[in-house]
Amino acid sequence: MKHPALAMALSGLLVLTTVGCAVSRQQSTVGEYVDDATITARVKAQFAEDREVSALAISVETLRGAVQLSGFAKSATEKSRAEGIARNTPGVSNVINNIVVRP
Repeated sequence: MKHPALAMALSGLLVLTTVGCAVSRQQSTVGEYVDDATITARVKAQFAEDREVSALAISVETLRGAVQLSGFAKSATEKSRAEGIARNTPGVSNVINNIVVRP
């Protein structure tokens, strides 16, 4: 490229724009966004390791430490187990369990 300084400036602008979009999701800081993403990843990883919980059927979203679970469970036991895993994950302040048990 003929203008490396221009390329660097455009790359920096792209990074700032991406981070700005992330923070606009109601998080007040970039650090809060990163913390929420870490919590989500931890919960999903624990679901994947658990034999009772389907990591593919249950979605996890985190906002300011509050985890929202949604999707479908095969039983009330699976729904309860998913909530318990989320509650015991470091950094989680609250769990909103919107998982639906399929008959």
